Amino acid sequence: MIRVDAHHHVWDLAVRDQPWITGPALAPLRRDFGLPELAPQAAAQGVTATVVVQTVSDEQETVELLTLAGPVAAVVGWTDLTAPDVAERLAALGERPGGSHLRGLRHQAQDEPDPRWLCREDVRRGLRAVADAGLVYELLVTPAQLPAAVETVTAVPECRFVLDHLAKPTVAAGGWEPWASDLARLAALPNVDCKLSGLVTGADWDRWSVRDLRPYADHALGLFGPERILFGSDWPVCTLAADYERVVRTAETLTEALSENERAGVFGGNAVRVYGLNL
Repeated sequence: MIRVDAHHHVWDLAVRDQPWITGPALAPLRRDFGLPELAPQAAAQGVTATVVVQTVSDEQETVELLTLAGPVAAVVGWTDLTAPDVAERLAALGERPGGSHLRGLRHQAQDEPDPRWLCREDVRRGLRAVADAGLVYELLVTPAQLPAAVETVTAVPECRFVLDHLAKPTVAAGGWEPWASDLARLAALPNVDCKLSGLVTGADWDRWSVRDLRPYADHALGLFGPERILFGSDWPVCTLAADYERVVRTAETLTEALSENERAGVFGGNAVRVYGLNL
């Protein structure tokens, strides 16, 4: 069975800083994380292919990610969506060595001070260029930015969107509304899929249990249906709360009520479809 980890990262601090890694809580992430460390852990869980996702707003990082081999089957990179020549930038990335692995774009919209950044006309113009290039766009947003995501996904129906980490609900605080209602509005749109990822780091890192995560996972599964949910580990960020094996086992437990075919989709088939993987 094809098993795909649809969301992980790698970085080498000697090559590029990760400025988002700040403060004592994130200190365990302030070291290098690479494929030689990830690959055996993924293989031990039956993962046969992965999707590596950008971490910084630097196009050179995307160029480097395109050269990765091993289990990496697709890259979700970065370029400036607001640049007047965004279409040309995307075309140039596709012509780079490994450019055929570029299957999506992402921007850290969660860090933008404007909660309606996604609604800017220059951003939406960039999203149309992403769609024209045959790429997906990944939504990295917080619950407060979900309304803007709904508006933009509606306004750019030609683009395929993927929501990262269920929009980061505040699991540790028991946060529910308006996240739950806004997620329902997003899921009602046919051109968006959702990653079952990042929940463990939204929970209490030291004391979380599957019971804490289940309401959020069940809500997403009920809204999107198992045919639009993709498993992602969010390694190495997940290691703040759980090792790779525990993340996979937790996702398996959260999807245990699904049929065998539905679980096969969540853990592989849906990623193959969304990213057009040749596996």
